Amino acid sequence: MTNTSTTSPTLQSEAGTTVDLLDNWFDPIEVGLRERVREFIQAMIESELDTALARPRYGRRSAAGADNGDPKAIPGHRHGHRSRSLTGTFGRVEIAVPRARLDNAAGKTTEWKSSALRAYQRRTQQADSLIAGAYLAGTNTRRVRRALAAVFGGAVSKDTVSRVWRKVKGDWEAWYARSLAAEAIIRLILDGTVVRVRLDRKATAIVLLVVLGVRKDGQKVLLAVKNMGGETSAAWRAVLDDLVNRGLRKPEFLIVDGSTGLEQALAALWGDVPTQRCTVHKHRNLLAHAPQRLHDEVSADYNDMIYAASAAEIELRRRAFIRKWRLKCKAVADSLEEAGERLFTFTRLPVSQWKSARTTNAIERLHEEFKRRIKTQTVLPSAETAAMLFWALLAAGQITMRKVDGWQTLGQKLADEPIDLAA
Repeated sequence: MTNTSTTSPTLQSEAGTTVDLLDNWFDPIEVGLRERVREFIQAMIESELDTALARPRYGRRSAAGADNGDPKAIPGHRHGHRSRSLTGTFGRVEIAVPRARLDNAAGKTTEWKSSALRAYQRRTQQADSLIAGAYLAGTNTRRVRRALAAVFGGAVSKDTVSRVWRKVKGDWEAWYARSLAAEAIIRLILDGTVVRVRLDRKATAIVLLVVLGVRKDGQKVLLAVKNMGGETSAAWRAVLDDLVNRGLRKPEFLIVDGSTGLEQALAALWGDVPTQRCTVHKHRNLLAHAPQRLHDEVSADYNDMIYAASAAEIELRRRAFIRKWRLKCKAVADSLEEAGERLFTFTRLPVSQWKSARTTNAIERLHEEFKRRIKTQTVLPSAETAAMLFWALLAAGQITMRKVDGWQTLGQKLADEPIDLAA
């Protein structure tokens, strides 16, 4: 039978060369180091056992040590080795782990366990850290194997990545249950974001409710991230009640996205706390009420008002905005009036704080980075994974949060009078 191919021998040869190109790179330093890793690990564990038995291999325990109750002279005996596979940043190695039986006071023996190499340990903690870091950097479970193949020699599967990620769950649960009584939080920023997760084998949209706190020194800190079915009043109230139960004190200032459910939950819990409605979200609301051809004009007038240099100037430009758009597009004027004085609460703060106080951009940036991170995974495995991943990006240092603008004046009290809303 004749074998016909549409690919020339030259192209086939080049394709094969491309596949093996990186695998054929040779580094004598790496090879020499990995050849000696096995010897070093085995020597380290043998030394640990020598210390436990207070004698080297083939050595005998002195009768004097036993009679005098020397704590280093533990009765016991060696009994061979077991083969173990260990993966680290040095690659994968097969090592022979020494075994021993130790005598106890009850006259029975127990298996000696190494403190350096834990029972059933197959990877070093540094290797797990590298795998988790690659996953958090935006690589899905399947691509981690290919990305780290040169380091681990292909010993990391997508299931290994999933198991490493599940180890983070203990830290996540401890963080989520921690006390907030010692946190000097004076300001809260609250917002939600939609993500797609797999529920009952189907892609389902859920909402992550996120709460950021601002300490007295201006440093932002993540307080809560919880997966919910939507931004309802009951969902937000559950998040807020959990924060209060863990010791969060009443804040002095709130920044919200303007969702009805959130505002209802806050009104029931902290109705007297000054609240700022995000000016960026309101800008989007105004554009939704205007024809496309008027968007640029609405944006120009709105930005002139919101970014004016003083409260008095904002007040004048707001009146001009209402008068103009009542005639040109009443729906736009009505939408601005609907926000009320909460859209301008930031004017009661020192001017240096206006930039950080008038929007929920601090959370929006986290949302953007989170969406960038999960872009390689169209659907996340579960709702809990989504919340854990959001938290882990901050906990692992993949995202850092700086102090709010104007933090030096956070100790100043708000002005008593808001701007005059009379149009």
